[in-house]
Amino acid sequence: MARAEASAARARILREPMFDYAAAGLAPPSRRPEIPGRPQSVALVLDPVLAHDPDRTALVGRHGRLSFRELDRAANRAAAALRAQGIGPGDRVACCLPNDVDIVVAFLGAMRLGAIWVGVNRVLAPPEKAHLLEDSGAALLLATKEILDELRASGAKLVSLRTQIEVDPENENAGWRALCARQPDARPDVEIDPWGPAAIAYTSGTTGHPKGAVHSQHNILLPGAVTAESGTYPEGVAQGTVLPLTILNLIVLGPVQAWQNGCACVAMDRIDAVGVAAWIEQERIGSFAAVPTVIHDLLTHPDVRPEQLASFTQPMVGGATCPEEFRALYRARFGRDVSIGYGMTEAPTAVARADGAPVETPGLCGLALPQVEISIRDDAGRVLPPGEEGEICVGPARTGRFAGLYTPMLGYWRKPDATRKALRDGIYYTGDLGVQEPDGTLYIRGRRNELILRGGANVYPAEVERVLEEHPAVAESAVFGLADRRLGERVVAVVRLEPGREASVAELQAHCAKQLARYKVPERIAFAELLPRNAMSKVVKRALLPLFEARDPSTPG
Repeated sequence: MARAEASAARARILREPMFDYAAAGLAPPSRRPEIPGRPQSVALVLDPVLAHDPDRTALVGRHGRLSFRELDRAANRAAAALRAQGIGPGDRVACCLPNDVDIVVAFLGAMRLGAIWVGVNRVLAPPEKAHLLEDSGAALLLATKEILDELRASGAKLVSLRTQIEVDPENENAGWRALCARQPDARPDVEIDPWGPAAIAYTSGTTGHPKGAVHSQHNILLPGAVTAESGTYPEGVAQGTVLPLTILNLIVLGPVQAWQNGCACVAMDRIDAVGVAAWIEQERIGSFAAVPTVIHDLLTHPDVRPEQLASFTQPMVGGATCPEEFRALYRARFGRDVSIGYGMTEAPTAVARADGAPVETPGLCGLALPQVEISIRDDAGRVLPPGEEGEICVGPARTGRFAGLYTPMLGYWRKPDATRKALRDGIYYTGDLGVQEPDGTLYIRGRRNELILRGGANVYPAEVERVLEEHPAVAESAVFGLADRRLGERVVAVVRLEPGREASVAELQAHCAKQLARYKVPERIAFAELLPRNAMSKVVKRALLPLFEARDPSTPG
């Protein structure tokens, strides 16, 4: 039996739903399209290269270098280790680890077991981490000793979490690595449903708490399959991952995409310019997805030599909120303009892009990617003609090589009302407002819930406002982004204190730092006796901007 046939026999494709979608607040897949000529599940994503060049490098990290053959066996042992801990199809496996080989191997092992992956970003504050673990109902957590100690010290009640396993790449004889080493390296005999729940990717908290967008293995595969078929990246050039692999979009754009292009993924564990340059030089990395600040620092740091970046020719970076000085720097180094992109956790990743075009109109997002169709709809769901403003919606492309292949997310985990609002007749309603030109070019007119993009990281004001207003001295607050030349935007807040109560900026920032990731903590806080409101009683945040033009807005009163 050929290798591909044997692999299919060991991880059979399941075409009938077995998951209880209603209990999870999700919408069962209405379509089950197959990707022509390619593996249908992430469980089988290595198989094309395994069949003809198994000794090609597949994964590189600080603590390992694995060929496709070695990665295949390591993933099998990881799946067996999870099964030995009582994990089966549909169980949630959470991971809070730095970029390295361990997180990638664990992800692939979970996919081969039919488990549901939950990435937990390490920079989140303990209460944020605990919320993701409890909301997802994670049964097992893989994390470093520091993270496990942090959760224990926080006193978080993790009712659903049955098992916590320490991951220490420096110690092969303890924890996760020792557990995996004791397992067989045969691929598990599990029926995989490529269109069923495979991962929960948490958005920032648009309503005060994050929502978990649920994706299938098919969704995770499709972006990389499209880039491979389109020849977007040169074959054989290593692709790096510099942003956290705990973010599902980075799994999609990093290892899963790299393997479908037949090349190695380099899990980069440093984000500073000198460290990133060292990785690029050592592994001859040609591409990685990054935020503008990473590329800016890489190209301007005095200790980064130009020859270190010789292989680095195709950085993936969205440019809709890039400062002009960064655009000029990018053009000088790469000979083209920054690509404009539009995407979201719920897609997953990008759905529109304008390649090589300078920004002339605010809100430019570009044309739909080959696998999707973007439409503008009114409140009743009717498609609007070009030039009319409405809600940006995403569905499968109806023409071209990738017609009918795209499927939307399965919904928001345990949030049936939010799922029904976002998904209608196989179309994802983004909540963003936009317009399209007759040629399909998309422009966004309003960002969801006034999303702040700080150095490429999403910060939702509602989440920060919720935490600020938990402080006993705060009556109400308004959080928004302040334009910044390097980061795009910085997080700022205006606070109205309770009558007779006092609080300093430092006190409020310290309060936020206990509950929120550092990048979400307001960098400046102003105080106001009243917050201006419109006729609908909503705070008019643009009217608060002058407070930050004053010399000292941080004094109450």
